[in-house]
Amino acid sequence: MSTTKLCLIRHGETTWNAERRLQGHTDIPLNEKGVLQARQMAQAIKNSKLLFDVLYTSDLKRAADTANAIVELFGVEARVDSALRERHFGALQGLTIQEAPLLQPVIWQAHITRDLEHDLEGGESIQQFALRVHTALEKIQEQHSGKTILLVSHGGTLDMMYRIASKQDLSTERVASVPNASLNWITHQPDDGWSIEKWADTRHLEGISLDGVDL
Repeated sequence: MSTTKLCLIRHGETTWNAERRLQGHTDIPLNEKGVLQARQMAQAIKNSKLLFDVLYTSDLKRAADTANAIVELFGVEARVDSALRERHFGALQGLTIQEAPLLQPVIWQAHITRDLEHDLEGGESIQQFALRVHTALEKIQEQHSGKTILLVSHGGTLDMMYRIASKQDLSTERVASVPNASLNWITHQPDDGWSIEKWADTRHLEGISLDGVDL
């Protein structure tokens, strides 16, 4: 039986993460701490002597720069895929979690109650987002069946992959933490589909790593 293994990596910290500001598709770079986290993450993979076959990354700068730490250390190329982006948060993008309920109360309510069909005024609904992520995940698995894949993406995207692998309903509150620069493992078996192997590993990081999949 051919097992496909994916190591899912959330990007390093950004200034907007620290400010609790919703990023979505806004292209925010890593802050100084995020750059350090990316290097520590890449070194941890090196130290573990992990043999991987391919590296994927979202095209947004915070993910691509995190993936670049792996590129520099291993001398590999990263495959850039815009389908691995964070959810588009529509009118909420750029707002902090303190500002959003005051400036966009209706949209914020739809967001926190996980209204599956609400697109947050110009963004993506949860259903649209789930379809995008599921399609991207299946495509990567089919192209690299039986391989070990590194994939650098975003908190919301990795939470969606957790839901897919654990068969968690889209409407339920999230149950998994997705810290910056964390390592998260899922596997795929031809007969059994996806499953969670290990999640939210941050042992390689110095200090606290921010969570917040909706940022």
